[in-house]
Amino acid sequence: MIYYQRGSENSVIDSQSLEEGLFSALDKIGKKKKVLVVPPDQTRIHSRAGEITALLYKYYKNDLKDILPALGTHTPMTNNQIGEMFGDIPRDLFRVHDWRKDVVTVGTVSGDMVSQITNGALDYSWPAQLNKIVLNGGHDLILSVGQVVPHEVMGMANYNKNLFVGTGGHEGINKSHFIAGVYGMENLMGKADNPVRGMLNYAAGNFIPHLPVIYILTVIGYDDSGKLVIRGLFIGDDIQAFYKASELSLKVNFTVFDKPLRKVVVYLDPVEYKSTWLGNKSIYRTRMAMDDGGEIIVLAPGLKEFGEDKEIDRLVRKYGYIGTPAVLEAVRKNEELRQNLGAAAHLIHGSSEGRFSVTYCPGHLSREQIESVKFRYHSLVDALKKYDPHKMKDGFNMMPDGEEVFYISNPSLGLWSSKARLG
Repeated sequence: MIYYQRGSENSVIDSQSLEEGLFSALDKIGKKKKVLVVPPDQTRIHSRAGEITALLYKYYKNDLKDILPALGTHTPMTNNQIGEMFGDIPRDLFRVHDWRKDVVTVGTVSGDMVSQITNGALDYSWPAQLNKIVLNGGHDLILSVGQVVPHEVMGMANYNKNLFVGTGGHEGINKSHFIAGVYGMENLMGKADNPVRGMLNYAAGNFIPHLPVIYILTVIGYDDSGKLVIRGLFIGDDIQAFYKASELSLKVNFTVFDKPLRKVVVYLDPVEYKSTWLGNKSIYRTRMAMDDGGEIIVLAPGLKEFGEDKEIDRLVRKYGYIGTPAVLEAVRKNEELRQNLGAAAHLIHGSSEGRFSVTYCPGHLSREQIESVKFRYHSLVDALKKYDPHKMKDGFNMMPDGEEVFYISNPSLGLWSSKARLG
């Protein structure tokens, strides 16, 4: 059922309204004695999940026993990151998800279903995996917190992705991402219903219906002044809350152009983006808007690595963003990629398939390193002089030399497409 729902394209849910709405839903849920909260990590800091988690601690106090950030494959949060996102919540409540060691397989989706999803390209089975704290922690309430926004792997982010990917295991994350890569991002992004999401829904309905999971979902957008605000808040224990949040997110976060874009400039906040593993959202989220022969320029002052996981970083450096056919061939020939299908999927996602160019302007990587993974390189200092984030506005900008560029201050908050790509 849905315990709370509020939102529209023009709604602004301020901090007081957020607390009132959240607490009204919790009152309906009833008193609990052992609560687990599963929020995202600092890479989704704009989701307002940090503020929501702090409110959950305020409401439940000592009955909130565990906070498990849904790291997926990301590195553990530092104390500074926890403080920045979650405030003064006691640090001893936070648990670290280890996607290689701390997981339990709760069930398996058959190879026949995977084959149907990928039109016969893949026929392996998919293990639905969760952190052992989620499955065996004995909690009487599990609150999954996060933002619904268009996503390159699941169509729309969050809902049960927060569990099966955010607290999932090595095999489950890798295989699900590769399924999405083979199925095709353009066939997924912006769609709440798609075969990859259907696989997760099947797993949730058949393998963990006994878990007391309730989803707290936000929709985030910009107001007229350019400030991020909560446009929607949806709280429920089934897919209807997700559908309602997805419907609103498409209105708030999805921009469709009459004509494709020739040049896009994307800024990656150094607090949030330190790797191309995350920074390639600048490619994922804009690819459907790009004109053939166009260019994406990525301003990345915090960029210092390719993969946040050391092994994935090594694989990205070795193979590079070489396009779907070459990645699939590399997977066939190399056991190390077959054992790291998530990395292989990332290599597919990060390639323009030769249709447009990607120029990275990194803060901490060299020209040689950037070009070795098949991106173009440009000096960050020079790029910032021309495309100053303090002067650019989100949307179309006319530069002094007469060049028109489309500027995006945070690619994780939207999806962009031309009408032609929507077919």
